[in-house]
Amino acid sequence: MKSLYQAPAFEDALAALRAENILAVVTRSEKGALAVTPDGIVEEPVFPVERVVDATGAGDLFAAGFLFGLTSNREVRDSLRLGALAAAEIISHVGARPDVSLKVLAGNEGLL
Repeated sequence: MKSLYQAPAFEDALAALRAENILAVVTRSEKGALAVTPDGIVEEPVFPVERVVDATGAGDLFAAGFLFGLTSNREVRDSLRLGALAAAEIISHVGARPDVSLKVLAGNEGLL
């Protein structure tokens, strides 16, 4: 994000993003993710995993979970949690396809 806004620090880039007054999501690896909305910033931590095995597909699955939540009229925080849950499942094994039903996982977390 710093490169996108040619900002010296993350906070400067975040301020530039907030000034655009749009919905934007920033993933930050082990630091979780945040959504910048016209109303403010919503932060969500990662779902803990025992061991990171393979990060292939983590961003795509995060986006899929977040967009599913958003298009299902869920709150931004819950949409971030769905994205984080999907990414956590993917990074816990080799390959970019879930080994466990994301619907079951989300249901177990009270997100569906």
